[in-house]
Amino acid sequence: DAATGEVLAQAARRRTFAVISHPDAGKSTLTEALALHARVIGQAGAVHGKAGRRGTVSDWMDMEKARGISITSAALQFEYRDTVVNLLDTPGHADFSEDTYRVLTAVDAAVMLIDAAKGLEAQTMKLFAVCRHRGIPVITVVNKWDRPGKDALELMDEVAERTGLAPTPLTWPVGISGDFRGVLDRRDGTYRRFTRTAGGATIAPEETLTPAAAETREGIDWTRAVEE
Repeated sequence: DAATGEVLAQAARRRTFAVISHPDAGKSTLTEALALHARVIGQAGAVHGKAGRRGTVSDWMDMEKARGISITSAALQFEYRDTVVNLLDTPGHADFSEDTYRVLTAVDAAVMLIDAAKGLEAQTMKLFAVCRHRGIPVITVVNKWDRPGKDALELMDEVAERTGLAPTPLTWPVGISGDFRGVLDRRDGTYRRFTRTAGGATIAPEETLTPAAAETREGIDWTRAVEE
């Protein structure tokens, strides 16, 4: 009947995913960035809660704020295009890993978050093993590219060697780690240039440039990204 059809239609447009990472890779920050870009929140805080900056919306317990870690599992639901997305927040801290393993039984996909300077860390690999065992698709995001870190190709090699999977880049960084300008979008070869905002609190202004305009703007950094 119509009611059953509506339930099936609503269920079909739902997607659930979780972010897996080592503590301090920036999971709460990524969660907030996704909420920010999905227009769920108007302004994101900074996890570190430095003087004059807000704490993250998702780290709400006093203990979480004091230690800078996520303990409670939170679910964040938002609509993106025609899909209802459920982001299940998992505690990154090893003390609460059982909770994380439970969350991974309920997801369609996982986002593996990597610190550009540290690469694949112990807790990330443990959680990746759970994803592999369950056949969960993984999208990898490299974080903290605005700070000095490893080379992009080196990170690709590390993912390939340690997971046994062949990664396919969707975007490629323009500018070495510590000097992030934007990304080369491999779908159409265009350059998406970002302008930083204070503390990453609001959505970064973004402009799309043709490859020719990108070369004029960034020179050797663009050429290197194309070659890589």
